[in-house]
Amino acid sequence: GSISFPVRVIPRASQSEIVGEHDGALKIKIAAPPVDGAANAELIKLLASEFSVSKSDVQIIGGETSKKKRIKIRNLSESRFREVTR
Repeated sequence: GSISFPVRVIPRASQSEIVGEHDGALKIKIAAPPVDGAANAELIKLLASEFSVSKSDVQIIGGETSKKKRIKIRNLSESRFREVTR
């Protein structure tokens, strides 16, 4: 199956990490700046790593140029999602 969820991205952080939940969205700090898709690429890389899926399984389905994005991850169970975002 797949899971989609909202994220709130904070670019130019000291390190890339999932911070927790904020206003119903997953709050994620990204070390890359929001220039030429660098932050989006880093976001995909981080989510793939954290959820143990391939980068091709992670897709930005909304908010490509916004701090608020919608993410879809294939091959991810609800239990694994909860485990990582806890």
